[in-house]
Amino acid sequence: MAHSVSVNFKLDYDVKKSMEQACADMGLSMSAAFTIFAKKVGRERRIPFEVSAGTDRFYSESNIRYLEGIMQDIKNGKAHFEEHELIEVD
Repeated sequence: MAHSVSVNFKLDYDVKKSMEQACADMGLSMSAAFTIFAKKVGRERRIPFEVSAGTDRFYSESNIRYLEGIMQDIKNGKAHFEEHELIEVD
């Protein structure tokens, strides 16, 4: 059996509470969640999700241009809308 060690670090109170609730919803302790994270980082030698500096990609120049194009199509009557099966309509 592996030798266990304690690791201490600080988290913002709201971040901790949010993570505790999410872990509880998944049936995990925070310790188990951090262990899963640590094992994945150690195995894959990378952070297992995207980490980037800067603003949200939604506000990137390319996305803004894309959305402006869609708005122009709507204004010009060129946009085609249809109901999507995943959207519930009352």
